[in-house]
Amino acid sequence: MSTDPVERFLAALDPGHRETVGAKPRTEQEQLAAAWERELESDDELDTLDELSPPAAEAEAARRVLERETDQ
Repeated sequence: MSTDPVERFLAALDPGHRETVGAKPRTEQEQLAAAWERELESDDELDTLDELSPPAAEAEAARRVLERETDQ
């Protein structure tokens, strides 16, 4: 498993979003990955999901981050 937050974030995305985010500048990818990590750390609901399925928790956090980004 990669320790690079951007690679981990990209892996958590569905294929369509992975391609879109992968085409963004590295600095923007890093900002999204940082937001994703904060989401994973701060949401208790994701902690519960993480115990059951870490990939599902990561995917849900990634979905939330992208949803917030498109709402701006």
